[in-house]
Amino acid sequence: MDPSVAVSPPAAAAVTALRDRGWTLATAESLTAGLLAATVAEVPGASAVLRGGLIVYATDLKHELAGVPTEVLERHGAVSPETARALARGAALRCGADVGVGLTGVAGPEPQEGRPVGTVHVGLTVPGMEPWSVPLALTGDRSRIRTAACAAALELVIAAATGEGTGDDDDGNESGS
Repeated sequence: MDPSVAVSPPAAAAVTALRDRGWTLATAESLTAGLLAATVAEVPGASAVLRGGLIVYATDLKHELAGVPTEVLERHGAVSPETARALARGAALRCGADVGVGLTGVAGPEPQEGRPVGTVHVGLTVPGMEPWSVPLALTGDRSRIRTAACAAALELVIAAATGEGTGDDDDGNESGS
């Protein structure tokens, strides 16, 4: 580990919670472009839980790499709760992990698909539950939005792995695909 890089306390807590639960993790990241997986990888011992990740910045790669159904992208757009859930599912399936996290949103500087800067959806799938998503309305510049999206995703992973996550979301916890 590079001593100049500080380990994120939420990432360390997520690694511990996942390891204690016996779960592995995979990500499918759009606006964060691998930042979540990289943040987790900074934690010593992360290899016990981190399977891998998909960087799906371009919309077509959300379908091609993460398996987001074309119908979901056409009907709901790349920045939607449905896409976040499908990304989470795709990450877990494609990487052979127990837990999948999907991150999609608008970091700016311009709106995307009519959604304002700071709109973020975090999707999560864990064993025994249908994927769910959580909407976020973040503020700040691109860096702050991306960092805050990762922090929120880590908190969701911790809550799910420790049994504190409910799976409640913004639209009835529908599977979206």
